[in-house]
Amino acid sequence: MMAAERIAGLIGSLPPLRGRVQENAPLAPFTWFRAGGRAELLVRPADVDDLACFLAALPLDVPVHVIGASSNLIVRDGGLPGVTVKLGRGFSAIAADGDAVMAGAAALDVTVAEHAAAAGLTGLEFLSGIPGSIGGAVVMNAGAYGGDMASVLDWAEVVTRNGEQRRMMARELAFAYRHASLPAGAVVTRAGLRGIPGAATLIAARMAEIRASREASQPVRARTGGSTFRNPDGMKAWELIDAAGCRGLTRGGAMVSEKHCNFLINTGHATAADIEGLGEEVRRRVLAASGVTLEWEIRRIGIPAGRPEVVSP
Repeated sequence: MMAAERIAGLIGSLPPLRGRVQENAPLAPFTWFRAGGRAELLVRPADVDDLACFLAALPLDVPVHVIGASSNLIVRDGGLPGVTVKLGRGFSAIAADGDAVMAGAAALDVTVAEHAAAAGLTGLEFLSGIPGSIGGAVVMNAGAYGGDMASVLDWAEVVTRNGEQRRMMARELAFAYRHASLPAGAVVTRAGLRGIPGAATLIAARMAEIRASREASQPVRARTGGSTFRNPDGMKAWELIDAAGCRGLTRGGAMVSEKHCNFLINTGHATAADIEGLGEEVRRRVLAASGVTLEWEIRRIGIPAGRPEVVSP
């Protein structure tokens, strides 16, 4: 737990905010793993102007973390120092205009896909298979089922760490595999996506196909964080994990999914250390069996409660 006097001092340094501030806020309920530590201060801005004014006046020595749907996130058990920003209702609007869909960073990917379908736009169906929000999808160049953000994004609006509001065109983001180049500390607040006019029946059929495929192959009803490791070039992470004998492997309350072994699961009482430690054990075994060092796709942030485990490349 964060020291009360440190939190009091941090509160005293905060600029005015129209949104909400919560001290020593538990973050586990926000993460799909349902595990992890607390935020010294959890800040929920009312809208983009509130966020911009807040960041412009926030001392630069105060750490800032941003969380969204937290579907691919481990918050370590020691928690997050400084300010944790969570974008909420004021960042969730979705609107279609012609072949464009504008979506706030807090809008869920599946909801954006549904709005595009309702507008008769194809090309965004892949979003229905990604369990996250649009802000995170931009930051990670999220992709699945034959599509990714790099192929559909026109622009992204961001607020920089010094409070500047900017619109960045897709080419400025220099998209790579699961990566976008954003200014350090920038917060994505809205994105403009492009679709193609299509037949409603075909769009609906494709989304149903994606939903069925995901439910058949992934542990969608478990406490998980999505794909744990990136696919190495020309290889599938799950195949390497399976070949290393890690399917069903456990550590504390964490387990490698029997259904899809590139997914880690909280079986009910896992700590963040259990989950991250299990991931590192998987990396060790894959490295020993194949010579391949798996790279984490899940973000891991915060302070470990104990000594972290690492695998050197």
